[in-house]
Amino acid sequence: MSRKRRMFDIDMPATDDFPVGKVPDKVLEKRRGPMATAISENADALRNQQSTEDSIRAENDRLAHELVRLRSEGLVTEHVALADIVTEKLTRDRTAGPDPELEELKDSIRDVGLSNPIRLERRSDGRFDLIQGMRRLSAYRALHEETGNASYARIPAGISDATDLNDSYRRMVDENLIRKDISFAEMGALARAFAEDPENECPDVAKAVAILFKSASYTKRSYIRSFASLLMMLDNVLIHPNEIPRNLGVELKRKLDANPGLIRQVSTAVMSEPDRDGPREVAILRDFVSPETTAPRKPAVSRSGKTRRAKTTFQVSSRAGVAKCSASSGRIELRYDLDFTRVDRGKLEKAIATLIDDLQEDDNLTHG
Repeated sequence: MSRKRRMFDIDMPATDDFPVGKVPDKVLEKRRGPMATAISENADALRNQQSTEDSIRAENDRLAHELVRLRSEGLVTEHVALADIVTEKLTRDRTAGPDPELEELKDSIRDVGLSNPIRLERRSDGRFDLIQGMRRLSAYRALHEETGNASYARIPAGISDATDLNDSYRRMVDENLIRKDISFAEMGALARAFAEDPENECPDVAKAVAILFKSASYTKRSYIRSFASLLMMLDNVLIHPNEIPRNLGVELKRKLDANPGLIRQVSTAVMSEPDRDGPREVAILRDFVSPETTAPRKPAVSRSGKTRRAKTTFQVSSRAGVAKCSASSGRIELRYDLDFTRVDRGKLEKAIATLIDDLQEDDNLTHG
């Protein structure tokens, strides 16, 4: 008796659907059980996790190195205790005496905080040398002393590693060159102090100006040298040197160079008024530059024989800055760094009316 063969229908994938010798993943998934699949998936997840961790670690290393670089260059702001800041490393360009603008800076800090951090350099003793920001530091110290508020006990600062002394001076000077209120007397005093400091090994003031004010134009450096020389000629005589206009200081220096005997005369005239204010000191100096302006001028005659219109030019110093003026018969011209078109018209008219009334009153008294 013969046995019947039993036939089974088995679905086999077509060999045309995949290369010979390679089994598709779907087939493998059917062949291996749930445990093998779970192990494979877990291994894939671990590999992905390791790759992610490696990427995060590499990014953290990059950021850490970048932070170290930024901190070393003083580009990361930190809060430093006022007691840890030393100001003796550099001779400041701000001369001694009250700072009329310090109150405005204090008010601004109270209202909106410090918008521009100071700049410090690390010291070996753990403290910091001030490089830029003497007025800002002074304002914080004053606010802390006046209010006792702990928020003013520390000041925002960019801290960098110590650099060459000349570079530190340059950083201070370059920042202050953009200040509108810095005077040529202040810059001249700084150059003089730099030259006199034996640590700087600077032979004279001219070399000091070349080092400190390298970013300034040749003409500006020339003015600074003139003021430095003027301050040496009138050492311990001037009380308000910062109010001396540029042109007056340069011309006075030329006069003293040409006639050294004038130095004693200028010193005597200035010191004869110990209670003088800034404008009065400037007026005394101006007499030695153009003494003829103090007496009535004779009408100037041109080559053609026609009488020229007399003209007086002068500068007026105030807390807000220096105004250049010229006056002649029936005409006065004022030049000042202000957009007069933005001034309220009523306020401008009132100021001009007051000026005219005051001048007319003086003229009436003179001729009355």
